[in-house]
Amino acid sequence: MNTKEIVQNFYKSDVLIEPNLVKEFLHPEVILEWHSTQGFLKLNYDDIIVLSTDLSKAYIRSKSKITHIIAEDNTVSVRYAHYVKTIENPREEMLLAHFIVLWELKNDKLYRGYQMSQLS
Repeated sequence: MNTKEIVQNFYKSDVLIEPNLVKEFLHPEVILEWHSTQGFLKLNYDDIIVLSTDLSKAYIRSKSKITHIIAEDNTVSVRYAHYVKTIENPREEMLLAHFIVLWELKNDKLYRGYQMSQLS
């Protein structure tokens, strides 16, 4: 699998709310620097697993709709919209936020991420 396919598979439906699946994609030394409307976060491996676990408690469905993906060597850039279905209202899909992220891969795992997001 090439770097682009690895990142596409990471953003496949429901992966972000499945902590055990998320673990398969992360390098043990992963760092995600995230600039959001809520401020700056710097997440390591454990932080990302906790985030995935928290998302799985609030949402029963998660879907990323990728609009752009560009790969060069071990770096992949992705622009996507993240949609979710809540436990309270499982029939309604809602737009959570818009994202753009640059991922550097190491040993076919997500190693360094630089992400920006805007709530819908």
